[in-house]
Amino acid sequence: MTTNIKGQLMDFSVPKVMGILNITPDSFYKESRKQTEKDISGRVLQIVSEGADIIDVGGYSSRPGAMFVSEEEEMQRLRFGLEILLREAPDAIVSVDTFRADVAKECVEKYGVAIINDISAGTLDDNMFDTVADLHVPYVIMHIQGSPQTMMQYTQYDNLMKDIFLYFAEKINRLHLKGVNDIWVDPGFGFSKTTSQNYEVLSNLEQFNIFEAPVLVGLSRKTMIREIIDVQAEEALNGTTALNMFALTQGANVLRVHDVKETVQAVKLFYTIKKMKYDV
Repeated sequence: MTTNIKGQLMDFSVPKVMGILNITPDSFYKESRKQTEKDISGRVLQIVSEGADIIDVGGYSSRPGAMFVSEEEEMQRLRFGLEILLREAPDAIVSVDTFRADVAKECVEKYGVAIINDISAGTLDDNMFDTVADLHVPYVIMHIQGSPQTMMQYTQYDNLMKDIFLYFAEKINRLHLKGVNDIWVDPGFGFSKTTSQNYEVLSNLEQFNIFEAPVLVGLSRKTMIREIIDVQAEEALNGTTALNMFALTQGANVLRVHDVKETVQAVKLFYTIKKMKYDV
């Protein structure tokens, strides 16, 4: 499985690691919040040195109940962070975590961002699909109901897995009709799902290969981990690594994480086992 990024093919035979760069004051994991030039620069260099394949930059926290941020404020944060990122790591593959079409457009056209990571899959901005089609960049679509402010009010499903698959099928069909082919799917752990529902999705992760698209998994330090093992976000690294390894065995192609070094190590171990199995 491959995807086209700026004319180069990214091969997913080895799963990829996406390091999180939050240019926000309110992301749920306090240690991930980077707002000063020094902190952003340090985080970029850390992500690169620890071996991430992609840097995912966000200027709008999507945690449950997150504060609304205006488009102007989001773009101001991203301009500040992307200028530092490009200075420190000009060759990095960068994705932008936004659900706004105009923000995506400016990030791609002015700052060379290579991937759009949209938590709403076009639901929160009717112009996003057309914008992505015009930009010709890979597009991550995530499952969510409602918005970051309301999503935990929408955890009722007729059939959880069926409803999620129908959601993705409809989105992918619309995108294909617009000429968008490089589509990644993200099941949306922690978004519009209870802890039990998150584990139901994770236990059925392998089924997402029906879409023949890279599967991005974002489990890092989330509530679904903390509730089960009774820890705070600062203590959830071990649980995150355990679930990331399970996700890899179920076909995850991209792991979006706060802790790059530990995830890169997990991917290396997973790939060693996988390669041994098929070589034998």
